[in-house]
Amino acid sequence: MARRHGGQILVDQLKAQGVRRVFSVPGESFLAALDGLYESGIENVVCRHEGGACMMAEAHAKLTGAPGVVFVTRGPGATNASSGIHVARQDSTPLIMFVGQIDNRHRDREAFQEVNYREFFKPVAKWAAEIDHTDRLPEYISRAFHLAQSGRPGPVVLALPENILSAEAEVADLPALAPTPPSVCSEQLDAVQAMLCKAKRPLVIAGGSVWTSETAKALGQFAENFGLPVCVTFRRMDRIDNRHPNYAGDLAVGMNPKLAQRLRDADCLLVLGSRLGDIATGSYELVDPARPDKTIIHIHPDPDELGRVFRPDLALAAPAVDVIAKLSQRAAPAHPDWADWTRAAHADYLEWVTPRETPGAVKLEQVIHQLSDHLPEDAIVTNGAGNYAAFLHRYLRARAFPGHLAPTSGSMGYGFPAAIAAKLQHPERAVICFAGDGCFQMTLNEMSTARQYGAHVIVIVCNNGQYGTIRMHQEKTYPGRVSGTQMFNPDYAALARAYGAYGERVETTEAFLPAFERAQAAAAPAIIELVLDPDALSPGLTVADAQALAR
Repeated sequence: MARRHGGQILVDQLKAQGVRRVFSVPGESFLAALDGLYESGIENVVCRHEGGACMMAEAHAKLTGAPGVVFVTRGPGATNASSGIHVARQDSTPLIMFVGQIDNRHRDREAFQEVNYREFFKPVAKWAAEIDHTDRLPEYISRAFHLAQSGRPGPVVLALPENILSAEAEVADLPALAPTPPSVCSEQLDAVQAMLCKAKRPLVIAGGSVWTSETAKALGQFAENFGLPVCVTFRRMDRIDNRHPNYAGDLAVGMNPKLAQRLRDADCLLVLGSRLGDIATGSYELVDPARPDKTIIHIHPDPDELGRVFRPDLALAAPAVDVIAKLSQRAAPAHPDWADWTRAAHADYLEWVTPRETPGAVKLEQVIHQLSDHLPEDAIVTNGAGNYAAFLHRYLRARAFPGHLAPTSGSMGYGFPAAIAAKLQHPERAVICFAGDGCFQMTLNEMSTARQYGAHVIVIVCNNGQYGTIRMHQEKTYPGRVSGTQMFNPDYAALARAYGAYGERVETTEAFLPAFERAQAAAAPAIIELVLDPDALSPGLTVADAQALAR
């Protein structure tokens, strides 16, 4: 057995786990790991900010189902990346972050950039640890990959003291995770089916992490076989093709009032993969944990999640992908006639996505409506957070997985790094990022990363000159007193050209589709800047409306 330095042992362990791409911002604290990556066959996507790098790794994990991997340096590198760790935690995404650390012989002296990562990341990571022996690197890395993917997936943080990485050891590599057989049996599925088929007004709620295109198709098949309405949770729009005749919409911020009422009226909820949190339940008012007035069938991979908030009438600790795959192969037994209930749910959705006019020469609702009709079948749309996203979630008809990537944590700046990760993983697909002017400016420096690695994404910047979500709440609470929400913006088209990308400014709705076609034809990343009216705060809400609500 040959002696290897710790950086080589680490990288060889990543190769054993099947890792083929990592994201990083380099640091002197993990030079040995960078040396291990040299000629390793693992692509190292070098980013411009640790937050962007961590978000790219998180998006990569969403797309592949395997843990995303990111390398950052100690101190400010790790703290910058914490925004991506929070996304992974709230979105239940498997992710492993390696942090270069000070020489462990200097620990507890407040050495240069020293941070106690166990304590810092304890609230937001599934596990945070520091490796103090070079020959234990395979053990820790194996455990990290297991923990990131077990139960409810999530982020793991491993700190790597630079002297541990540079030291040599003789140690065997550990093999990759053993495959886990599907964990549901026919008796469990019989129980789900029997309870579901007693309902008069059932509703399927799909969400959670670790999805596949096969799962999205199977969910559609299951809904069709049983005649069930299907809705999705916040920012999980691609769990089923939104054009499916059984699709009822998303349980999101500002959800369709008719869907909210349908959730309230349902007598049975089949929850597939989702934790069923506060957004999906309207702050626990549409479905109240303290007032069990409907049957709940809860499918979730983490047994500790089942019964934690809502008492289920039937609970299966199993991956939703396995349950859906098997349910889709079953014929529906006798059950009440749900045809009118399901048809009405879809009709309510179609009415909801019919554009409602807002002020300004560029109608964002029309732009998204048009784009939905012109997107390629395999397009991927990403976004971060802001009031522009309310338009997107309402009017976009997302394709089946992986048709939509967005942070359920509500993190601004996410959409652009996620789009880059998506384009690197699926270079043959159209990848479109929607971003507000505030959202985009948080990570637009990753345009340099997009150019370096040939990620030809299209960014649609919704420019209304303000932090729109905060302005909306401000007008409701302190009408007419605009404070701290106005923004200066660059010329985004000129900025794009400075990066060697394609840039165009759109000032009318009619100019959008031709601009989008030119962006598609450009052999480079592209930015389309939409000049929006600042009075159009959200779909159906203007500044005047918000001020009226305050009165």
